[in-house]
Amino acid sequence: MVHRGLKISTVLLHVVLIIGAGVMALPFIWMVLSSLKDLSQVFIVPPKWIPDPFVWSNYKDSLTALPFGRAYFNSFYINIIVVIAQLVTCSMAAYAFAKITFRFREPLFILFLATMMVPGQVTIIPLYLIMKNIGWLDTHLAIIVPSALLNAFGVFLLRQFFRGIPKEMEEAAIVDGANRWTIYVRIMLPLIKPALSALGIFTFLGMWNSFFNPLIFLSSTEKFTVPMMLNLYRGMYSTDWTLMMAGASIALIPVLIVYMIGQKYIIEGVTLSGIKG
Repeated sequence: MVHRGLKISTVLLHVVLIIGAGVMALPFIWMVLSSLKDLSQVFIVPPKWIPDPFVWSNYKDSLTALPFGRAYFNSFYINIIVVIAQLVTCSMAAYAFAKITFRFREPLFILFLATMMVPGQVTIIPLYLIMKNIGWLDTHLAIIVPSALLNAFGVFLLRQFFRGIPKEMEEAAIVDGANRWTIYVRIMLPLIKPALSALGIFTFLGMWNSFFNPLIFLSSTEKFTVPMMLNLYRGMYSTDWTLMMAGASIALIPVLIVYMIGQKYIIEGVTLSGIKG
């Protein structure tokens, strides 16, 4: 009876999860289907899910109506730089907070984590003034540098992983004559690959979908990222929803590829960092 009760509860749990997943997938399905309709079918009442006919030319028109190729290049190279920079800076800071004893280490770490509680909208005006004074407005440096140098979540995630590494490994390396840099590069980094992979994927997804900061700092069309370019389909008096949906569907491809490849590392990195803390 107990076994049967557990089996029923498991089936019910899976049914609820499947229904929840279906509900969350509905906007994505609607977006993809709307990208294959003509404009007259998008807001028809009652809603018509299946396009009739399928307008495949929306995807070609979406790519040619605006300089999407340039926007893709901008987004890709900004993401690559920020991901690499965050992995380096976050891992170095996390190693220091986890393994190096120095004065006020814990209060400084708590203060650093407190920055996660401050919304970006609160600091955007001082950041804008700084970028204006150093001449970085309407340049990609205004997006890359702040994102690359400050990620409290990344430091926290990697610190939890570093703390799970036995202290004896570090002591043995010191006895063998290794310095801090050697221990960090040759011993610590290889042991936290799951956490580094998870952080890299989180950073890529966040930067690829970032809209607020590019909207504030960029004004030239040739410097726009993919989310900014999609926003250009929204005109003052009308919006070409079919081309916007097609562009958004294309923009999702890199995100889906990265997530499908790295979902194992996301789960492993977050889970192990929580257990080992």
